[in-house]
Amino acid sequence: MKTVLLVEDDPFLVEIYNTKLKEAGFSVEIATDGEEALKKLNDAIFDLVLLDIVLPVIDGWEFIQKIKTDDRFKSLKIVVLSNLGRKEEIERGVKLGVAKYLVKAHHTPSEVINEVRELLE
Repeated sequence: MKTVLLVEDDPFLVEIYNTKLKEAGFSVEIATDGEEALKKLNDAIFDLVLLDIVLPVIDGWEFIQKIKTDDRFKSLKIVVLSNLGRKEEIERGVKLGVAKYLVKAHHTPSEVINEVRELLE
């Protein structure tokens, strides 16, 4: 079973994506800020991180930069799921090496799950 770390601080979205990911057959761990996500990455192995950018404590950009410099996470796939959808933000994500950059307003939860499934097959 593939394991996803969902990093999202909106309780409503956490509930939706947690439910959808589990229905799709994924094991899911949840972190509500970047610092908690980093701790979880040190404690367990994940196949993919579904990451919001606007987060308390450590934001998504800083989170990506921290794990991209750590060899232990070279094969970890990161999918950004954010409301930040300007061209510069998407390009920044791509330059940092994210597997996908999805704008929340442009994708239904089911479409997001399909993107995750495709990346992990």
